[in-house]
Amino acid sequence: MASRRNPRARKSSYSGKRAAPRRRPAKRPARRPSRRPRRSAPIFSKFSLSKLFQKKEPEFRPDNLESSTISKLYMTKLQRLHLLKWALLILLCIAMLVIQDVIMSRVSLFGTTTDLVAAVLLLITVMEGTDVGSIFIVITSTLYHFSGFAPGPFAVGIMSILGILATLFRQAYWHRNRNSIILCAGLSLMLYEIGVYAAGVITGLTNWYRIPAFLVTGILSWIVMIPLYPLIDRIGQIGGSTWRE
Repeated sequence: MASRRNPRARKSSYSGKRAAPRRRPAKRPARRPSRRPRRSAPIFSKFSLSKLFQKKEPEFRPDNLESSTISKLYMTKLQRLHLLKWALLILLCIAMLVIQDVIMSRVSLFGTTTDLVAAVLLLITVMEGTDVGSIFIVITSTLYHFSGFAPGPFAVGIMSILGILATLFRQAYWHRNRNSIILCAGLSLMLYEIGVYAAGVITGLTNWYRIPAFLVTGILSWIVMIPLYPLIDRIGQIGGSTWRE
């Protein structure tokens, strides 16, 4: 058993020595990139000339311009229908003006003729009511005067005042139906012819004994309102009626 070693003797033999701490290897310094001189591009190279004449883009781009103002105009379906309605009414007034000047001015009925323009303007005014009809009669009577077919500038005031009064009278006392509209429009047309006659006598454009001719003109134009009413009423239904009692 002499070959066995004493563990206490091994412990005592290493008790005075401590293991040296392991040192980490020192970090190698990073290699710096070699600064080699770059070759300068030739002054008059192809790429330098292209960059010289290249147009620089602006930092702030302007808004794209629209092609026209019509493309920016947006209209609903109801607005398009109302526009169609008034376009047809204007065409009807122009047609009555042409028929009166080309055809009816050459036709003599009881020594006189009709006044289709005044009939259609007053009929549309009474049918549309005071809100729309008053604006309509003022504008159309003014255009009627400047067209050169009106009897005089006094026709603008007489037609506008009588049209608005006839519309107010109908809305105040009668319901909106065919008979009341034609009756009020016809009465305003008769008063318009009398007013034109009085203005013509005062200004010397006509004689006092021609009053029967003006009355016959008013009656014939009143009769023309009867076939005109269904046509105007049908056009007025486009887009719905915007007028309320």
